[in-house]
Amino acid sequence: MDPDSKPPTVEMSLKDLSEVIGKATDDLCAARDTIERARADIASQNTSVSREVVAGAERVIDSLKRTDEELRDVVKELAERG
Repeated sequence: MDPDSKPPTVEMSLKDLSEVIGKATDDLCAARDTIERARADIASQNTSVSREVVAGAERVIDSLKRTDEELRDVVKELAERG
């Protein structure tokens, strides 16, 4: 850390978290649309995807589950503070 910089405040951290959640929401919605189109295309043409795509999807699922749990903990702690 830069000796002249101050550590982040709670307000700064929560602001950053809120902004990241907003960006992630947009990104996740766009990704979901793409995934749903691909699913429909794969089903209608009876095609397959590579094992790499399947493995990548599993990694994303695990990561999103961990993120969801951590976010739930933060929201719960914020709700219980008062």
